[in-house]
Amino acid sequence: MLAPEGTPPHDALNRNAGAVSLGILLSRVAGLLREKLLAYHLGTGLAAEAFRAALRIPNVLQNLLGDGVVSAAFVPTYARAVDRGEIEDAGRLAGAVASLLILMTGALVAIGILFAGPITRVLTPGFPVDSPKFALTVTLVRIITPSLGFLVLSAWCLGVLNAHRNFFRAYVAPVLWNASIIVAVSVAALVGREQRELAVAVAIGALVGAVLQFALQLPTVLRLAPGLRRGVSRSTPGLRQVLRASGPAILGRGVVQLSAYVDLIVASLLAAGAVAALGYAQVLYLLPVSLFGMSVAAASLPSLSTIDATEIAARRMAIDRAAGRISLFVVPTSVLYLAMGDKVVALLFEGGAFGSAQTRQVAAVLAAYALGLLATTQSRLLQAVLYALDDTRTPARVAALRVLVATTLGVLLMLLLDAWRWDADGPVRVASFGLASLEARSAEASLLRLGAVGLALGSSLGAWTEWAILSRKVRRRTGFRPARGHLLRVLLAALAIVPGGLVGRSVSATVAAALPGVPSAVLAALALVIALGSFVLAATLLGLAQDLRLPRRRVRTRGVR
Repeated sequence: MLAPEGTPPHDALNRNAGAVSLGILLSRVAGLLREKLLAYHLGTGLAAEAFRAALRIPNVLQNLLGDGVVSAAFVPTYARAVDRGEIEDAGRLAGAVASLLILMTGALVAIGILFAGPITRVLTPGFPVDSPKFALTVTLVRIITPSLGFLVLSAWCLGVLNAHRNFFRAYVAPVLWNASIIVAVSVAALVGREQRELAVAVAIGALVGAVLQFALQLPTVLRLAPGLRRGVSRSTPGLRQVLRASGPAILGRGVVQLSAYVDLIVASLLAAGAVAALGYAQVLYLLPVSLFGMSVAAASLPSLSTIDATEIAARRMAIDRAAGRISLFVVPTSVLYLAMGDKVVALLFEGGAFGSAQTRQVAAVLAAYALGLLATTQSRLLQAVLYALDDTRTPARVAALRVLVATTLGVLLMLLLDAWRWDADGPVRVASFGLASLEARSAEASLLRLGAVGLALGSSLGAWTEWAILSRKVRRRTGFRPARGHLLRVLLAALAIVPGGLVGRSVSATVAAALPGVPSAVLAALALVIALGSFVLAATLLGLAQDLRLPRRRVRTRGVR
């Protein structure tokens, strides 16, 4: 699905990014419903922590192989072949990459199932080996790991669809993954299963959902890539280029995913509840990263890859448009998370086993992540620019430095903050500096400490380090400099959320006093609507309203440019 000829570049970017954003939005809405149900039934206790730890393995490997190989190496090469009309060669390349991914994931799935126990012991050293939490995590790892193959192939489908500018189906497909988990946990809860059995049901739902996600995309891929051929041959056009680019890309993604593993390892050494609190906060943190960072980067990558090397001004303009669109939505999201994070968490998660204390804990982690949100999303775009220039080494090297900074500072801050808990009246010191005791790590319920906030702060500091280096590298290659005037107007509009939030809190408190039976989610929604309304008003006064509007739906056209 391509934009008609003659479509202005700005409109094409908005439409393509809008299609990606809409698909991701629907997927994330389903994901938030999934998290709401998990929070209600599992809270931040033993079963929730075991599921978060087990889910990390296929997610990390999917990002490593799917995102690393597909986005960084496959899409630019495949998109150029499609753009030149070399359909047969493009199909052979897509088939060769799919065959390699199947071989690699098949081996990794077998290892994950056979060695689930040792893998869990390495990744969660804070989970006592003889504890129910450890045993449940091993069981969940064995159930979830087979989904890896289907998730990686889904990422391959996404790459093919993106190259053909068919964005929506690829990014809406994860709705089926989320829906499968929602059905599984709902059915298990209806028949009265206890928390550990609920966690097993969720893992089975995740496996079934991965199969459905791949199945939704495959028919369209087969239609758009009629020259698709299975098998690997050295003579496949473009394969050597993809493999050369894949090495640094996998290394770079591997370093970032290693950071995720390190976060899991050190979080398992914190008081009970840290792993689950990180998981809930990351769901909200990754929402704008996907909606605004990944969507714009994904929509821009095929176009950036096909711009001639001599068209410096065209490339610079494309980057500027993309960067401006990201900041327009991410800056107010960051301010909202900082000023109204507790209301966001309450609206989405509070209820059942997830109470006001858990809301405060997760909101504190979310605020720490929000500090690095703009850097993370802009870095996605800068990485795409370098990938389009066939440079996968620079993002890999910078990612390694980011991880070093994030891990070093995150661990130090984690050890300091895990001695504190955020109560209704403010922070309270509950322990001494250092790692939690075995008893605190083995507790059935969350102890609500703030060690996870330290890891999130380290992540934000690492994100800004990465952005600073990548922006300098891109400026040297393209001459791109951010439009400071636009960013200033966006920031001024976003800051209106702060006074709007204060008004919203006051109004919701008044409503709560007058109507004691109003649910906390309704009160949180009221406060958030007022806060966001103040941003929209300020954006309108500053001339940003036109950019905030979604692009009109265009006529669908078929074929390859």
